[in-house]
Amino acid sequence: MDRVRIDSPISATLVSWGNAWLTGHVGLDEAVDRVERAAGPQVVATGADEVTLRAFLMDKRIEGLRSLRLALPVPGDPLGLTGPPVFNGAAVDAGEAAIAVLADACVGLVPADDRRGSSYSGVRWSAYEASAAVPGLPSLAEAEQELAGAMRSATEALLGVSGPAQGFPALDAPGDTLAPGYPGRAHRVGALAARLAAALRVADERGLTSGQLAARSEALRELDRAVRRARVAAHHAIVEPSRP
Repeated sequence: MDRVRIDSPISATLVSWGNAWLTGHVGLDEAVDRVERAAGPQVVATGADEVTLRAFLMDKRIEGLRSLRLALPVPGDPLGLTGPPVFNGAAVDAGEAAIAVLADACVGLVPADDRRGSSYSGVRWSAYEASAAVPGLPSLAEAEQELAGAMRSATEALLGVSGPAQGFPALDAPGDTLAPGYPGRAHRVGALAARLAAALRVADERGLTSGQLAARSEALRELDRAVRRARVAAHHAIVEPSRP
């Protein structure tokens, strides 16, 4: 896997700070600076053309950019995606994407490492036509409840697995920091989900029997789904109507 997928939730960062800009909580320069601070210089490829992320966002704002949505898909669970297949496939391969939502169209953005020479390291976003259909996603409250339940179930399942990998990994990794303007609940849910995502990445499966591994895998698979849904819900909270 490349650096974008493993180390940098760059799509989440773009969605968070992009939405903070679109809702008037930060300026465009600050938003882009924060995104570039996370993963280096950013460019967007649209066909044969390539522009800076700042220029792309400004152009789309003029065209009616309303918000940015986050997609965190995996094979079999295209979370946040509504098509078409070309964009969906690229997003699933990357494990993430951002969707720029305009009045009557959407543009899908899929990140990849961008290395030019020995010293340049950044992100190149590939732009795709994306469906304007709204994906079925949980509210922030629903996602928080799902996350709490999945965490309890995973903890119980893992504590029941004897061997060198018993228990749940410590949650000592820093959580995502949402941009200004997000409600406190979104910050709380997003931070917990990010810490759990980090714990899932370092979960050690060595030394388990096939039966133990099956029990563990199912628990972690359900938790992974809840984590991704919680992160998406948290990143949309600033632009979506409040739901109980």
